[in-house]
Formats: sequence, structure tokens, C-alpha cells
Amino acid sequence: MSGAYAVLHDPEGLLDAELPLDRAPHEALITAVLAWKDPDLAPCDYEQIALQLTGHARAVAADVRRLAAALPKSDGRGALAEVILREADGRLSAPLQGTARCVQNRARLVQALYTRLDRLTEPAPATA
Repeated sequence: MSGAYAVLHDPEGLLDAELPLDRAPHEALITAVLAWKDPDLAPCDYEQIALQLTGHARAVAADVRRLAAALPKSDGRGALAEVILREADGRLSAPLQGTARCVQNRARLVQALYTRLDRLTEPAPATA
């Protein structure tokens, strides 16, 4: 990826805790990106979309991490969240590329994180 970027310094994690996710526009973007058959965008356009999805993936992952940490150790949903979060950390550490494949991979990651987030916000399943 080319160009300069700024790093947000938020050591207390206040932004993650206080800003609600803007889910609808990101889900629309994910739907559009995953529907691509043969897009013909400039590499810098792919990079911008990938940056948007990467930032949102980090925000969703922070919510998943916070909710999973609040679960009792006996709740299996926390263990599943940890698996998704490890995978997300690995995928987010990979450098961005100006390709449709990179953007679609980031879209799939955000989609997986939202699936896990939804499962964490559901009531705990009853145990027999």
C-alpha cells in the first residue's frame, strides 16, 4: 500500500467503547464487494475500500473481544469468539494489496466478525 496514514493514539480504548458501529452502510458495502464478478477499479480504489473494511473489522473485533471477555468461562461462545479473533488478528496483520481479492477477503472477515458478534449478543443457550 502506498501513501501516508495517521495512527490514532487511544491507549484507554475509549473510542472503541463509546462509538457505536455504523453497521448498515458497511453491510451494504460487503454485499456489493462480495457480488463483484470482474471489477475494473484502479489499485488505489481497491486500497481505499480495503482500508475502510480493515478499520471497521478492527472496530467489530474490539466489540467481539469485549463481549467475549464478559462471558463466564463455562460459556462456549467465548471460546469460539477467541478462534475468530485469532484468525482476524492474523488476517488484519497481512499487508493490504490493491486487488479485488484483498478487498473481498476483508469483506468476508467483517462478515464473520458480525456473525460472531450477533451470537454473543443472543441470550445464552439453555443447558439441559
